[in-house]
Amino acid sequence: MLKNKITGIFSILMIGASVFGSGLSAQDQAFDTRTVPQSREQVQLSYAPVVRNASPAVVNIYTKKIVRSRRSALYDHPIFRRFFDGNNSFGAPRERVQGSLGSGVIVRANGVIVTNNHVIEGADEITVVLSDRREFEAKIVLADPRTDLAILQIDTGEEALSTLSLSNSDTVLVGDLVLAIGNPFGVGQTVTSGIVSATARTQEGISDFGFFIQTDAAVNPGNSGGALVGINGELLGINTAIYSRTGASNGIGFAVPANMVKSVLRAALDEGQLVRPWLGIQGQTVNSELASSLGLDRPGGVLIDDIFPGSPAAQAGLSIGDVILAAEGVEIIDEGGLNFRIATKQQGENVKLGVLKGGFLEEADVSLALPPEVPERNISELDGRHPFQGVKVGNMSPRFNDELQLNPFLRGVVVLEVNPRTPAGRYQLMAPGDILISMNGVDINRVEDLNEAIDETSGQYVYRFRRRGQLAECLVTSRGNRRCRAVQ
Repeated sequence: MLKNKITGIFSILMIGASVFGSGLSAQDQAFDTRTVPQSREQVQLSYAPVVRNASPAVVNIYTKKIVRSRRSALYDHPIFRRFFDGNNSFGAPRERVQGSLGSGVIVRANGVIVTNNHVIEGADEITVVLSDRREFEAKIVLADPRTDLAILQIDTGEEALSTLSLSNSDTVLVGDLVLAIGNPFGVGQTVTSGIVSATARTQEGISDFGFFIQTDAAVNPGNSGGALVGINGELLGINTAIYSRTGASNGIGFAVPANMVKSVLRAALDEGQLVRPWLGIQGQTVNSELASSLGLDRPGGVLIDDIFPGSPAAQAGLSIGDVILAAEGVEIIDEGGLNFRIATKQQGENVKLGVLKGGFLEEADVSLALPPEVPERNISELDGRHPFQGVKVGNMSPRFNDELQLNPFLRGVVVLEVNPRTPAGRYQLMAPGDILISMNGVDINRVEDLNEAIDETSGQYVYRFRRRGQLAECLVTSRGNRRCRAVQ
Protein backbone atom coordinates (compact mmCIF):
# COMPACT_ATOMS: atom_id res chain seq x y z
CA MET A 1 0.00 0.00 0.00
CA LEU A 2 1.48 3.29 -1.08
CA LYS A 3 1.18 6.21 1.32
CA ASN A 4 2.12 9.84 0.88
CA LYS A 5 1.81 12.41 3.61
CA ILE A 6 -0.23 15.40 2.45
CA THR A 7 1.98 18.42 3.12
CA GLY A 8 1.75 21.81 1.52
CA ILE A 9 0.20 22.09 -1.93
CA PHE A 10 -1.89 19.16 -3.14
CA SER A 11 -2.24 18.51 -6.84
CA ILE A 12 -3.51 15.73 -9.01
CA LEU A 13 -0.09 15.54 -10.60
CA MET A 14 1.21 14.20 -7.32
CA ILE A 15 -1.51 11.55 -7.35
CA GLY A 16 -0.53 10.50 -10.84
CA ALA A 17 3.19 10.36 -10.06
CA SER A 18 3.43 9.04 -6.52
CA VAL A 19 0.32 6.87 -6.25
CA PHE A 20 -0.20 5.45 -9.69
CA GLY A 21 3.42 5.22 -10.79
CA SER A 22 5.52 7.31 -13.10
CA GLY A 23 3.43 6.68 -16.24
CA LEU A 24 1.63 9.58 -17.84
CA SER A 25 -2.16 9.79 -17.71
CA ALA A 26 -4.25 9.45 -20.87
CA GLN A 27 -4.67 13.23 -21.02
CA ASP A 28 -0.95 13.85 -20.57
CA GLN A 29 -0.15 11.45 -23.40
CA ALA A 30 -2.80 13.06 -25.58
CA PHE A 31 -1.38 16.50 -24.89
CA ASP A 32 2.02 15.46 -26.19
CA THR A 33 0.51 14.65 -29.61
CA ARG A 34 -1.06 18.10 -30.12
CA THR A 35 0.61 20.75 -32.26
CA VAL A 36 -0.31 24.29 -33.24
CA PRO A 37 -0.27 25.42 -36.90
CA GLN A 38 3.30 26.19 -38.07
CA SER A 39 2.51 27.91 -41.36
CA ARG A 40 -0.18 29.68 -43.34
CA GLU A 41 -0.73 26.56 -45.39
CA GLN A 42 -1.52 24.57 -42.27
CA VAL A 43 -4.02 27.21 -41.12
CA GLN A 44 -5.81 26.91 -44.48
CA LEU A 45 -6.25 23.15 -44.20
CA SER A 46 -9.82 21.89 -44.75
CA TYR A 47 -12.13 19.72 -42.67
CA ALA A 48 -13.64 18.28 -45.86
CA PRO A 49 -11.89 14.87 -45.68
CA VAL A 50 -13.10 14.35 -42.11
CA VAL A 51 -16.65 15.38 -43.01
CA ARG A 52 -16.68 13.14 -46.09
CA ASN A 53 -15.81 10.11 -43.99
CA ALA A 54 -17.98 10.93 -40.98
CA SER A 55 -21.20 12.34 -42.46
CA PRO A 56 -22.53 9.07 -43.97
CA ALA A 57 -22.69 7.66 -40.45
CA VAL A 58 -24.88 10.49 -39.15
CA VAL A 59 -28.62 10.07 -39.68
CA ASN A 60 -31.75 12.16 -39.28
CA ILE A 61 -34.47 10.84 -36.98
CA TYR A 62 -38.16 11.70 -37.26
CA THR A 63 -40.67 10.52 -34.69
CA LYS A 64 -44.45 10.51 -34.52
CA LYS A 65 -46.54 10.35 -31.39
CA ILE A 66 -50.32 10.05 -31.27
CA VAL A 67 -51.73 12.47 -28.71
CA ARG A 68 -55.29 11.92 -27.53
CA SER A 69 -57.04 15.03 -26.23
CA ARG A 70 -59.79 14.71 -23.64
CA ARG A 71 -63.27 15.80 -24.61
CA SER A 72 -64.86 18.69 -22.78
CA ALA A 73 -66.67 17.94 -19.53
CA LEU A 74 -69.59 19.97 -20.86
CA TYR A 75 -70.42 17.10 -23.21
CA ASP A 76 -71.31 14.91 -20.21
CA HIS A 77 -73.73 17.45 -18.76
CA PRO A 78 -77.40 16.30 -19.06
CA ILE A 79 -78.59 19.63 -20.47
CA PHE A 80 -75.93 19.59 -23.19
CA ARG A 81 -76.55 15.94 -24.08
CA ARG A 82 -80.26 16.65 -24.72
CA PHE A 83 -79.32 18.13 -28.09
CA PHE A 84 -77.06 15.26 -29.23
CA ASP A 85 -77.66 11.55 -29.38
CA GLY A 86 -75.06 9.00 -28.29
CA ASN A 87 -73.82 8.44 -31.86
CA ASN A 88 -72.82 12.04 -32.44
CA SER A 89 -69.03 12.50 -32.61
CA PHE A 90 -69.15 16.06 -31.33
CA GLY A 91 -67.12 16.32 -28.16
CA ALA A 92 -65.54 12.89 -28.57
CA PRO A 93 -61.82 12.51 -27.75
CA ARG A 94 -59.67 13.62 -30.66
CA GLU A 95 -56.35 12.28 -31.88
CA ARG A 96 -53.56 14.31 -33.38
CA VAL A 97 -50.07 13.37 -34.52
CA GLN A 98 -47.22 15.14 -32.79
CA GLY A 99 -43.88 15.06 -34.60
CA SER A 100 -40.32 15.75 -33.51
CA LEU A 101 -36.90 15.52 -35.05
CA GLY A 102 -33.36 14.77 -34.05
CA SER A 103 -30.18 13.08 -35.17
CA GLY A 104 -28.33 9.83 -34.59
CA VAL A 105 -25.03 8.08 -35.26
CA ILE A 106 -24.52 4.66 -36.84
CA VAL A 107 -22.02 2.77 -34.67
CA ARG A 108 -22.41 -0.74 -36.10
CA ALA A 109 -22.47 -1.68 -39.78
CA ASN A 110 -25.63 -3.77 -39.27
CA GLY A 111 -27.70 -0.68 -38.48
CA VAL A 112 -27.17 -0.04 -34.75
CA ILE A 113 -27.69 3.66 -34.04
CA VAL A 114 -27.03 5.82 -30.96
CA THR A 115 -29.22 8.85 -30.26
CA ASN A 116 -30.67 10.73 -27.30
CA ASN A 117 -33.44 9.22 -25.25
CA HIS A 118 -35.38 12.48 -25.34
CA VAL A 119 -35.43 12.32 -29.16
CA ILE A 120 -37.41 9.05 -29.23
CA GLU A 121 -39.12 9.07 -25.82
CA GLY A 122 -42.82 8.25 -26.09
CA ALA A 123 -42.68 7.87 -29.87
CA ASP A 124 -45.16 5.57 -31.60
CA GLU A 125 -43.20 5.60 -34.84
CA ILE A 126 -39.49 6.22 -35.47
CA THR A 127 -38.11 6.87 -38.95
CA VAL A 128 -34.39 7.01 -39.68
CA VAL A 129 -33.23 8.84 -42.80
CA LEU A 130 -29.73 8.05 -44.04
CA SER A 131 -27.44 10.64 -45.57
CA ASP A 132 -28.39 9.30 -49.04
CA ARG A 133 -32.09 10.06 -48.23
CA ARG A 134 -33.21 6.43 -47.83
CA GLU A 135 -35.72 5.89 -45.04
CA PHE A 136 -36.03 2.99 -42.59
CA GLU A 137 -38.32 2.22 -39.70
CA ALA A 138 -36.37 1.84 -36.45
CA LYS A 139 -37.03 -0.11 -33.28
CA ILE A 140 -35.74 0.70 -29.80
CA VAL A 141 -33.17 -1.74 -28.45
CA LEU A 142 -32.53 0.10 -25.20
CA ALA A 143 -33.50 3.48 -23.78
CA ASP A 144 -31.73 4.94 -20.76
CA PRO A 145 -33.23 8.19 -19.42
CA ARG A 146 -30.48 8.46 -16.78
CA THR A 147 -27.81 9.11 -19.41
CA ASP A 148 -30.28 10.43 -22.01
CA LEU A 149 -29.04 7.82 -24.48
CA ALA A 150 -30.98 5.35 -26.63
CA ILE A 151 -29.91 2.52 -28.93
CA LEU A 152 -31.93 1.94 -32.13
CA GLN A 153 -31.79 -0.75 -34.81
CA ILE A 154 -32.72 -0.53 -38.48
CA ASP A 155 -32.80 -3.40 -40.97
CA THR A 156 -30.94 -2.78 -44.23
CA GLY A 157 -30.65 -6.44 -45.17
CA GLU A 158 -27.13 -7.56 -45.99
CA GLU A 159 -25.85 -4.04 -46.65
CA ALA A 160 -23.04 -2.82 -44.41
CA LEU A 161 -23.51 0.82 -43.42
CA SER A 162 -20.89 3.48 -42.78
CA THR A 163 -20.04 3.81 -39.10
CA LEU A 164 -18.16 6.07 -36.71
CA SER A 165 -15.61 4.58 -34.33
CA LEU A 166 -15.93 5.62 -30.70
CA SER A 167 -12.95 7.50 -29.32
CA ASN A 168 -11.51 7.33 -25.83
CA SER A 169 -13.15 10.51 -24.58
CA ASP A 170 -10.70 10.74 -21.66
CA THR A 171 -8.08 11.95 -24.15
CA VAL A 172 -10.16 14.98 -25.19
CA LEU A 173 -8.51 18.26 -24.22
CA VAL A 174 -9.83 21.79 -23.91
CA GLY A 175 -8.96 23.58 -27.14
CA ASP A 176 -9.23 20.51 -29.40
CA LEU A 177 -10.95 21.18 -32.71
CA VAL A 178 -14.30 19.43 -33.11
CA LEU A 179 -17.14 19.14 -35.64
CA ALA A 180 -20.84 18.87 -34.80
CA ILE A 181 -22.89 16.98 -37.40
CA GLY A 182 -26.67 16.78 -37.21
CA ASN A 183 -30.02 18.01 -38.46
CA PRO A 184 -30.65 21.44 -36.87
CA PHE A 185 -34.22 22.72 -37.20
CA GLY A 186 -34.88 19.93 -39.73
CA VAL A 187 -33.04 21.74 -42.52
CA GLY A 188 -30.98 18.64 -43.35
CA GLN A 189 -27.56 17.39 -42.44
CA THR A 190 -25.36 20.28 -41.33
CA VAL A 191 -21.76 20.54 -40.16
CA THR A 192 -20.46 23.16 -37.74
CA SER A 193 -17.01 23.53 -36.21
CA GLY A 194 -15.58 24.77 -32.95
CA ILE A 195 -13.36 23.76 -30.09
CA VAL A 196 -13.79 21.83 -26.87
CA SER A 197 -14.60 24.44 -24.23
CA ALA A 198 -14.56 22.09 -21.21
CA THR A 199 -14.29 18.36 -20.65
CA ALA A 200 -16.01 17.57 -17.34
CA ARG A 201 -19.15 19.63 -16.88
CA THR A 202 -21.12 17.95 -14.08
CA GLN A 203 -23.49 20.63 -12.75
CA GLU A 204 -25.87 21.02 -15.67
CA GLY A 205 -28.73 18.84 -14.35
CA ILE A 206 -29.33 17.37 -17.82
CA SER A 207 -29.21 13.74 -16.68
CA ASP A 208 -28.42 11.65 -13.61
CA PHE A 209 -24.93 10.82 -14.85
CA GLY A 210 -24.19 14.35 -15.93
CA PHE A 211 -20.60 14.54 -17.15
CA PHE A 212 -20.36 16.39 -20.43
CA ILE A 213 -17.97 17.64 -23.06
CA GLN A 214 -18.73 21.31 -23.66
CA THR A 215 -18.20 22.80 -27.11
CA ASP A 216 -18.76 26.12 -28.85
CA ALA A 217 -19.58 24.42 -32.18
CA ALA A 218 -23.06 25.62 -33.17
CA VAL A 219 -25.63 23.13 -31.85
CA ASN A 220 -29.34 23.83 -32.28
CA PRO A 221 -32.67 22.01 -31.84
CA GLY A 222 -32.53 18.95 -34.09
CA ASN A 223 -28.83 18.39 -33.40
CA SER A 224 -29.76 16.27 -30.39
CA GLY A 225 -28.39 12.76 -30.85
CA GLY A 226 -25.92 13.87 -33.51
CA ALA A 227 -22.17 13.43 -33.59
CA LEU A 228 -19.41 15.44 -31.98
CA VAL A 229 -16.43 14.39 -34.09
CA GLY A 230 -12.73 14.92 -33.54
CA ILE A 231 -10.29 15.83 -36.30
CA ASN A 232 -9.20 12.21 -36.44
CA GLY A 233 -12.73 11.32 -37.55
CA GLU A 234 -13.71 9.43 -34.39
CA LEU A 235 -16.86 9.99 -32.34
CA LEU A 236 -16.06 12.02 -29.23
CA GLY A 237 -19.63 12.28 -27.96
CA ILE A 238 -23.34 12.55 -28.65
CA ASN A 239 -24.65 16.13 -28.76
CA THR A 240 -27.35 16.33 -26.13
CA ALA A 241 -28.23 19.83 -24.96
CA ILE A 242 -27.52 23.52 -25.32
CA TYR A 243 -27.47 26.41 -22.90
CA SER A 244 -29.82 29.00 -24.35
CA ARG A 245 -32.56 31.41 -23.33
CA THR A 246 -33.96 31.61 -26.86
CA GLY A 247 -33.68 28.01 -28.07
CA ALA A 248 -30.94 28.92 -30.53
CA SER A 249 -27.21 28.29 -30.18
CA ASN A 250 -25.30 30.59 -27.87
CA GLY A 251 -22.04 28.74 -28.32
CA ILE A 252 -22.54 26.49 -25.27
CA GLY A 253 -23.38 22.92 -26.20
CA PHE A 254 -23.03 19.69 -24.24
CA ALA A 255 -22.24 16.18 -25.47
CA VAL A 256 -22.36 12.82 -23.67
CA PRO A 257 -18.76 11.49 -23.79
CA ALA A 258 -18.03 8.47 -25.97
CA ASN A 259 -16.94 6.42 -22.97
CA MET A 260 -20.46 6.62 -21.53
CA VAL A 261 -21.87 5.75 -24.95
CA LYS A 262 -19.67 2.62 -24.94
CA SER A 263 -21.12 1.42 -21.64
CA VAL A 264 -24.73 1.86 -22.77
CA LEU A 265 -23.96 0.25 -26.13
CA ARG A 266 -22.30 -2.68 -24.38
CA ALA A 267 -25.36 -3.17 -22.18
CA ALA A 268 -27.71 -3.07 -25.17
CA LEU A 269 -25.79 -5.45 -27.44
CA ASP A 270 -23.90 -7.79 -25.12
CA GLU A 271 -25.53 -7.85 -21.72
CA GLY A 272 -29.18 -7.33 -22.64
CA GLN A 273 -29.86 -5.08 -19.65
CA LEU A 274 -28.37 -1.96 -18.14
CA VAL A 275 -27.14 -2.57 -14.60
CA ARG A 276 -24.26 -0.34 -13.58
CA PRO A 277 -21.56 -1.37 -11.11
CA TRP A 278 -21.29 0.53 -7.87
CA LEU A 279 -18.82 1.40 -5.15
CA GLY A 280 -21.38 1.15 -2.37
CA ILE A 281 -20.77 4.56 -0.81
CA GLN A 282 -22.66 7.72 -0.05
CA GLY A 283 -20.64 10.89 -0.16
CA GLN A 284 -20.52 14.61 -0.66
CA THR A 285 -18.40 16.89 -2.78
CA VAL A 286 -15.56 18.51 -0.83
CA ASN A 287 -16.16 22.27 -0.82
CA SER A 288 -13.80 24.98 0.38
CA GLU A 289 -14.83 24.66 4.02
CA LEU A 290 -14.39 20.88 4.04
CA ALA A 291 -11.09 21.14 2.18
CA SER A 292 -9.70 23.45 4.85
CA SER A 293 -10.75 21.11 7.67
CA LEU A 294 -9.21 18.12 5.86
CA GLY A 295 -5.88 19.82 5.23
CA LEU A 296 -6.36 20.20 1.47
CA ASP A 297 -5.29 23.42 -0.19
CA ARG A 298 -8.25 23.47 -2.58
CA PRO A 299 -11.77 22.00 -2.88
CA GLY A 300 -12.24 18.76 -4.78
CA GLY A 301 -12.87 15.07 -4.18
CA VAL A 302 -15.69 13.12 -2.54
CA LEU A 303 -15.92 12.72 1.24
CA ILE A 304 -17.37 9.30 2.18
CA ASP A 305 -20.35 9.66 4.56
CA ASP A 306 -21.56 6.05 4.58
CA ILE A 307 -20.52 2.63 3.24
CA PHE A 308 -22.86 -0.24 2.43
CA PRO A 309 -21.84 -3.43 4.28
CA GLY A 310 -20.08 -5.93 2.02
CA SER A 311 -19.90 -3.48 -0.90
CA PRO A 312 -16.81 -3.12 -3.13
CA ALA A 313 -15.76 -0.05 -1.13
CA ALA A 314 -16.05 -1.94 2.14
CA GLN A 315 -14.07 -4.90 0.81
CA ALA A 316 -11.33 -2.53 -0.43
CA GLY A 317 -10.89 -1.13 3.07
CA LEU A 318 -12.42 2.30 2.52
CA SER A 319 -13.88 3.98 5.61
CA ILE A 320 -16.28 6.75 6.52
CA GLY A 321 -14.30 10.00 6.49
CA ASP A 322 -12.00 8.96 3.65
CA VAL A 323 -11.81 11.31 0.65
CA ILE A 324 -11.67 9.93 -2.88
CA LEU A 325 -9.40 12.27 -4.85
CA ALA A 326 -8.68 10.34 -8.05
CA ALA A 327 -9.80 7.38 -10.14
CA GLU A 328 -7.41 5.70 -12.56
CA GLY A 329 -5.08 8.70 -12.27
CA VAL A 330 -7.81 11.20 -13.20
CA GLU A 331 -8.65 13.87 -10.63
CA ILE A 332 -12.13 13.63 -9.09
CA ILE A 333 -13.57 17.11 -8.74
CA ASP A 334 -17.02 16.26 -7.41
CA GLU A 335 -19.55 13.48 -6.82
CA GLY A 336 -20.83 13.67 -10.39
CA GLY A 337 -17.36 13.01 -11.76
CA LEU A 338 -16.92 9.96 -9.52
CA ASN A 339 -20.33 8.57 -10.53
CA PHE A 340 -19.39 8.94 -14.20
CA ARG A 341 -16.08 7.11 -13.77
CA ILE A 342 -17.76 4.16 -12.04
CA ALA A 343 -20.74 4.07 -14.44
CA THR A 344 -18.46 3.58 -17.45
CA LYS A 345 -16.83 0.48 -15.94
CA GLN A 346 -17.89 -3.18 -16.01
CA GLN A 347 -18.71 -5.68 -13.32
CA GLY A 348 -15.52 -7.28 -12.00
CA GLU A 349 -13.28 -4.52 -13.34
CA ASN A 350 -10.65 -3.15 -10.97
CA VAL A 351 -10.46 0.59 -10.39
CA LYS A 352 -7.51 2.25 -8.67
CA LEU A 353 -8.60 5.08 -6.42
CA GLY A 354 -6.45 7.79 -4.85
CA VAL A 355 -7.81 8.14 -1.31
CA LEU A 356 -6.98 10.56 1.50
CA LYS A 357 -7.08 8.47 4.70
CA GLY A 358 -6.02 9.92 8.00
CA GLY A 359 -3.88 12.60 6.39
CA PHE A 360 -2.11 10.16 4.09
CA LEU A 361 -2.65 9.59 0.38
CA GLU A 362 -3.21 5.90 -0.32
CA GLU A 363 -3.98 3.74 -3.31
CA ALA A 364 -7.09 1.57 -3.03
CA ASP A 365 -7.70 -1.19 -5.57
CA VAL A 366 -11.48 -1.66 -5.80
CA SER A 367 -13.08 -4.60 -7.62
CA LEU A 368 -16.43 -3.34 -8.88
CA ALA A 369 -19.59 -5.40 -8.51
CA LEU A 370 -23.25 -4.99 -9.36
CA PRO A 371 -25.47 -3.64 -6.58
CA PRO A 372 -27.07 -6.59 -4.76
CA GLU A 373 -30.77 -7.42 -4.83
CA VAL A 374 -31.16 -8.54 -1.23
CA PRO A 375 -33.96 -9.04 -0.42
CA GLU A 376 -35.58 -9.95 -3.74
CA ARG A 377 -38.00 -7.28 -4.92
CA ASN A 378 -41.08 -9.55 -4.59
CA ILE A 379 -43.40 -7.13 -6.41
CA SER A 380 -46.92 -7.81 -5.08
CA GLU A 381 -50.39 -6.29 -5.28
CA LEU A 382 -52.16 -6.03 -1.95
CA ASP A 383 -55.45 -7.91 -1.93
CA GLY A 384 -58.27 -8.27 0.55
CA ARG A 385 -61.09 -6.34 2.20
CA HIS A 386 -59.13 -3.33 3.40
CA PRO A 387 -58.48 0.26 2.20
CA PHE A 388 -55.14 -0.64 0.60
CA GLN A 389 -56.51 -3.15 -1.89
CA GLY A 390 -54.90 -2.70 -5.35
CA VAL A 391 -51.72 -1.05 -4.07
CA LYS A 392 -48.60 -2.57 -5.70
CA VAL A 393 -45.49 -2.72 -3.51
CA GLY A 394 -41.99 -4.21 -3.59
CA ASN A 395 -38.96 -4.84 -1.37
CA MET A 396 -36.23 -2.22 -1.61
CA SER A 397 -32.62 -3.19 -2.30
CA PRO A 398 -29.59 -1.44 -3.82
CA ARG A 399 -30.30 -3.03 -7.25
CA PHE A 400 -34.03 -2.28 -7.27
CA ASN A 401 -33.52 1.21 -5.84
CA ASP A 402 -31.09 2.01 -8.64
CA GLU A 403 -33.73 1.05 -11.21
CA LEU A 404 -36.26 3.23 -9.41
CA GLN A 405 -33.71 6.08 -9.17
CA LEU A 406 -33.92 6.03 -5.38
CA ASN A 407 -31.15 6.19 -2.79
CA PRO A 408 -29.51 2.72 -2.92
CA PHE A 409 -29.09 2.74 0.88
CA LEU A 410 -32.85 2.95 1.60
CA ARG A 411 -34.43 -0.23 2.94
CA GLY A 412 -38.03 -1.33 3.46
CA VAL A 413 -41.11 -1.55 1.25
CA VAL A 414 -41.81 0.97 -1.52
CA VAL A 415 -45.15 1.76 -3.16
CA LEU A 416 -44.89 1.22 -6.92
CA GLU A 417 -48.45 1.76 -8.21
CA VAL A 418 -51.82 2.77 -6.84
CA ASN A 419 -54.94 1.83 -8.80
CA PRO A 420 -56.95 5.07 -9.07
CA ARG A 421 -60.24 3.12 -9.00
CA THR A 422 -59.53 1.70 -5.54
CA PRO A 423 -60.12 3.43 -2.17
CA ALA A 424 -56.36 3.91 -1.80
CA GLY A 425 -56.37 5.78 -5.12
CA ARG A 426 -59.58 7.74 -4.63
CA TYR A 427 -58.67 8.91 -1.12
CA GLN A 428 -54.94 9.25 -1.89
CA LEU A 429 -53.99 6.97 0.98
CA MET A 430 -50.69 6.14 -0.71
CA ALA A 431 -48.71 7.35 -3.72
CA PRO A 432 -45.96 5.82 -5.90
CA GLY A 433 -42.61 6.38 -4.23
CA ASP A 434 -43.91 6.24 -0.66
CA ILE A 435 -41.70 4.14 1.63
CA LEU A 436 -43.74 2.30 4.25
CA ILE A 437 -42.27 2.32 7.77
CA SER A 438 -44.91 0.69 9.95
CA MET A 439 -48.53 -0.52 9.93
CA ASN A 440 -50.59 -0.75 13.13
CA GLY A 441 -47.42 -0.71 15.22
CA VAL A 442 -45.62 -3.41 13.18
CA ASP A 443 -42.31 -2.42 11.56
CA ILE A 444 -42.40 -2.98 7.79
CA ASN A 445 -39.13 -4.37 6.46
CA ARG A 446 -40.49 -6.66 3.73
CA VAL A 447 -43.68 -7.19 1.78
CA GLU A 448 -44.46 -10.21 4.00
CA ASP A 449 -44.46 -7.92 7.05
CA LEU A 450 -46.99 -5.63 5.40
CA ASN A 451 -49.34 -8.46 4.48
CA GLU A 452 -49.24 -9.80 8.02
CA ALA A 453 -49.72 -6.33 9.56
CA ILE A 454 -52.88 -5.52 7.58
CA ASP A 455 -55.70 -7.00 9.64
CA GLU A 456 -58.83 -7.19 7.49
CA THR A 457 -61.05 -7.25 10.59
CA SER A 458 -59.57 -4.04 11.98
CA GLY A 459 -61.77 -0.97 11.96
CA GLN A 460 -58.87 1.39 11.52
CA TYR A 461 -55.29 1.44 10.25
CA VAL A 462 -52.42 3.56 11.54
CA TYR A 463 -49.41 3.61 9.27
CA ARG A 464 -46.21 5.59 8.87
CA PHE A 465 -44.47 6.30 5.61
CA ARG A 466 -41.79 8.52 4.14
CA ARG A 467 -42.63 10.72 1.15
CA ARG A 468 -39.95 12.87 -0.51
CA GLY A 469 -37.89 12.68 2.68
CA GLN A 470 -40.74 13.72 5.01
CA LEU A 471 -42.00 11.24 7.61
CA ALA A 472 -45.78 11.19 8.02
CA GLU A 473 -48.36 9.20 9.97
CA CYS A 474 -51.93 8.54 8.84
CA LEU A 475 -55.02 7.05 10.44
CA VAL A 476 -57.55 5.49 8.07
CA THR A 477 -60.86 3.90 8.99
CA SER A 478 -62.57 1.14 7.06
CA ARG A 479 -65.06 3.77 5.82
CA GLY A 480 -62.30 5.81 4.19
CA ASN A 481 -61.95 8.57 6.79
CA ARG A 482 -58.37 9.79 6.85
CA ARG A 483 -56.26 12.00 9.08
CA CYS A 484 -52.56 12.58 8.58
CA ARG A 485 -49.81 14.51 10.34
CA ALA A 486 -46.13 15.16 9.84
CA VAL A 487 -43.84 13.35 12.26
CA GLN A 488 -40.81 15.21 13.53
